[in-house]
Amino acid sequence: MKAITNATILCPVLGLIKEGTIVFDEKKIHDIGKGIKIPSNAETIDVEGKYVLPGFVDAHAHQGLFDGSIGNAGMDGNEATNPVTPELRGVDSFNPAEPSLKEVVKGGVTCVNTGPGSANVIGGLAFAFKPNGSAVVDQMVVLEPTGLKVAFGENPKRVYGTEKKTPSTRMGVASILRKTLIEAQDYLEEWRAYGAKARKAKEEGEPSPQRPKTNMGMEVVAQVLKREIPLHAHAHRADDISTVVRIAEEFGINVVLIHCTEGHKIADFLGEKGYPAVIGPTIHWTTKPETIEKGFDTPVILNKAGVKVALQTDSITPMNFFPLLPMYAIKHGMSREDALKCITMNPAEILGLEKRIGSLEKGKDADIVVWSGHPFDFYSKVEQVFIDGIEIELEK
Repeated sequence: MKAITNATILCPVLGLIKEGTIVFDEKKIHDIGKGIKIPSNAETIDVEGKYVLPGFVDAHAHQGLFDGSIGNAGMDGNEATNPVTPELRGVDSFNPAEPSLKEVVKGGVTCVNTGPGSANVIGGLAFAFKPNGSAVVDQMVVLEPTGLKVAFGENPKRVYGTEKKTPSTRMGVASILRKTLIEAQDYLEEWRAYGAKARKAKEEGEPSPQRPKTNMGMEVVAQVLKREIPLHAHAHRADDISTVVRIAEEFGINVVLIHCTEGHKIADFLGEKGYPAVIGPTIHWTTKPETIEKGFDTPVILNKAGVKVALQTDSITPMNFFPLLPMYAIKHGMSREDALKCITMNPAEILGLEKRIGSLEKGKDADIVVWSGHPFDFYSKVEQVFIDGIEIELEK
């Protein structure tokens, strides 16, 4: 048992608590507030008025699947041999020794959603992990899967169009996704019909009908159709974002808008539709036409339009610079309170993890970060990180 005392606690749910205390064990927060009783067996950590916050959450990255330090040998995030690969699981490519993972906690981030890249129309399953230093990814996973990655726009067009294969146009991208969803509907119907026939045969003492073949990819897409997991839809341009919404409504599925670079152009439309947006990467160079209008006005405008916004690095912005994202959003007009939500509760809710992470509350995971000052002040730095109540060593 541990107790962080004399803390300036900043939480998106509880607000600002001066001279606060957090009591936690090697898993959960037991109590939090001002003037609370500290158990006699607790190790006390007096932080002398420093800021204590929940760990930040990056809702879209590729950490662990792309190791640029060793070239092609570490490029395991894009199976660019087939535009439809829903059966792929990002967890199977994740390397806990990938060098950029050491940057994560330095930015105050304690949970990351990672997964396949955007080469394919349907790329595979994403998952959330905690950078706890384990050498085994299964001991890092918080939730798997968190969503099925799909991609619109230039990336799948470039990968397959240069090979004279579909998709080479935006029409081709959309048609492949629709076709796959329809195939999954047929797959589900086939299994429902089999189940009905099998029950009837059992009741009447007849031989069981032939069992349909299991299809790994269709099993995953069926989860999307049953709204068990959302699509994580890579889309930069406003027309691509609109196509995502169009297909989501055609099939009655949940989607998370990833990147949403030109979302500011259709902010009111997106606010009415209610789909969340995970915006970024914004601190990087413009690599292609569809990212020309990237900027921090986008999350500010979408937030004002009522869109649930999260800020993300895409693993392009080094994660030790993660605090710069809310700082720039604030400079462009977002309130500090909303900026904090964009890196804590909002991404936690988008990932379906709000009962465990995203705030400092009794019963939640003890993912706690001690800062030298307010995290949105430029010279503040991370001094201590606890993940599931265990202190993580910070490399210099």
